[in-house]
Amino acid sequence: MPRLLIVANAGPGDPTRASIPFHIAANGAVPGGTECGVVLAGDATGLLKPGVLETVHGVGIPPLKQLLEKCRAGGVTLYV
Repeated sequence: MPRLLIVANAGPGDPTRASIPFHIAANGAVPGGTECGVVLAGDATGLLKPGVLETVHGVGIPPLKQLLEKCRAGGVTLYV
Protein backbone atom coordinates (compact mmCIF):
# COMPACT_ATOMS: atom_id res chain seq x y z
CA MET A 1 0.00 0.00 0.00
CA PRO A 2 1.36 3.44 -0.93
CA ARG A 3 2.22 5.98 1.78
CA LEU A 4 -0.10 8.53 0.14
CA LEU A 5 -3.46 7.49 -1.31
CA ILE A 6 -5.38 10.17 -3.22
CA VAL A 7 -9.08 9.67 -3.93
CA ALA A 8 -10.41 11.05 -7.22
CA ASN A 9 -14.19 11.29 -7.48
CA ALA A 10 -14.76 13.93 -10.19
CA GLY A 11 -15.24 12.85 -13.77
CA PRO A 12 -14.98 14.39 -17.22
CA GLY A 13 -17.85 16.77 -16.47
CA ASP A 14 -15.53 18.77 -14.20
CA PRO A 15 -12.12 18.55 -15.89
CA THR A 16 -10.25 20.71 -13.38
CA ARG A 17 -11.38 18.71 -10.34
CA ALA A 18 -10.81 15.46 -12.26
CA SER A 19 -7.20 16.43 -13.00
CA ILE A 20 -6.16 17.68 -9.56
CA PRO A 21 -5.49 14.26 -7.96
CA PHE A 22 -3.20 13.32 -10.85
CA HIS A 23 -1.49 16.71 -10.67
CA ILE A 24 -0.81 16.23 -6.94
CA ALA A 25 0.58 12.76 -7.57
CA ALA A 26 2.68 13.57 -10.65
CA ASN A 27 3.99 17.00 -9.67
CA GLY A 28 3.97 16.82 -5.89
CA ALA A 29 4.27 13.33 -4.43
CA VAL A 30 6.51 11.65 -7.00
CA PRO A 31 9.12 14.43 -7.22
CA GLY A 32 9.08 14.60 -3.42
CA GLY A 33 9.91 10.91 -3.20
CA THR A 34 6.57 9.83 -1.72
CA GLU A 35 5.14 6.51 -2.85
CA CYS A 36 1.64 7.36 -4.07
CA GLY A 37 -1.54 5.86 -5.47
CA VAL A 38 -4.75 7.30 -6.95
CA VAL A 39 -8.16 5.72 -6.32
CA LEU A 40 -10.78 6.31 -9.01
CA ALA A 41 -14.21 6.37 -7.35
CA GLY A 42 -17.66 7.39 -8.53
CA ASP A 43 -17.65 9.68 -11.56
CA ALA A 44 -13.85 9.42 -11.86
CA THR A 45 -14.23 5.92 -13.30
CA GLY A 46 -15.65 7.62 -16.40
CA LEU A 47 -12.16 8.89 -17.14
CA LEU A 48 -11.27 5.34 -18.20
CA LYS A 49 -13.77 5.21 -21.07
CA PRO A 50 -12.16 5.11 -24.52
CA GLY A 51 -11.53 8.57 -25.97
CA VAL A 52 -12.34 10.49 -22.76
CA LEU A 53 -8.79 10.91 -21.48
CA GLU A 54 -7.79 13.02 -24.48
CA THR A 55 -10.66 15.48 -23.89
CA VAL A 56 -10.00 16.37 -20.24
CA HIS A 57 -8.15 19.70 -19.93
CA GLY A 58 -8.45 21.44 -16.57
CA VAL A 59 -7.92 25.15 -16.00
CA GLY A 60 -4.41 26.04 -14.90
CA ILE A 61 -3.07 22.47 -14.99
CA PRO A 62 -1.61 20.28 -17.75
CA PRO A 63 -3.99 18.06 -19.74
CA LEU A 64 -5.03 14.88 -17.94
CA LYS A 65 -3.39 12.66 -20.56
CA GLN A 66 -0.03 14.31 -19.87
CA LEU A 67 -0.51 14.02 -16.10
CA LEU A 68 -1.41 10.35 -16.35
CA GLU A 69 1.67 9.64 -18.46
CA LYS A 70 3.79 11.36 -15.81
CA CYS A 71 2.07 9.29 -13.10
CA ARG A 72 2.82 6.07 -14.97
CA ALA A 73 6.46 7.06 -15.40
CA GLY A 74 6.68 7.84 -11.67
CA GLY A 75 5.22 4.49 -10.62
CA VAL A 76 1.90 5.82 -9.30
CA THR A 77 -0.55 2.95 -8.79
CA LEU A 78 -4.15 3.41 -9.97
CA TYR A 79 -7.01 1.71 -8.13
CA VAL A 80 -10.54 1.35 -9.47
